[in-house]
Amino acid sequence: MTDPTDGPRRDRPVFPDGYGLPPSTDGMLAWPEVQARLIAATAYWLATVRPDGRPHVVPRWGVWVDGRFWYDGAPTTRHARNLQHNPACSLNLENGTEAVIVEGESQPTRAPADSLGPRLAAAFEKYHTLGYQPTADAWAGPDGGGLHVLTPRRALAWFSFPTDATRFTFQ
Repeated sequence: MTDPTDGPRRDRPVFPDGYGLPPSTDGMLAWPEVQARLIAATAYWLATVRPDGRPHVVPRWGVWVDGRFWYDGAPTTRHARNLQHNPACSLNLENGTEAVIVEGESQPTRAPADSLGPRLAAAFEKYHTLGYQPTADAWAGPDGGGLHVLTPRRALAWFSFPTDATRFTFQ
């Protein structure tokens, strides 16, 4: 798989006739534009699948660092238990006119306090006014402090539908 920070391949998504999707690649979004939205966001929606196949969606706080989504939470939460059975998930941003949908897999992980931990703690500063202030060593322990990382496989985004609708593939 290509490192997500190198930038994914992009093309037009496939929509049914009548959606007005342009036939050319003119006007497609560039990955840095989409990634900027993922970095700046404070409210993300994470969709997982329950063991019986029913969907589960939960709002999450997290950070987009090194081309991946990092978030924490107790392993006893519904979404964490879902991911133990099936790591496939979707991360979604939407504000009424713009959409970013990232599909990938989420795995438990750790963030060493001497390397990744400080960068994650710095990125999480966007939540300090809300009382969430993790330290660089918050995710360094053997259980990772409940830290998960979503590695993207593909993404779909538009900021002015349908003219800029773009699919990104990470391979």
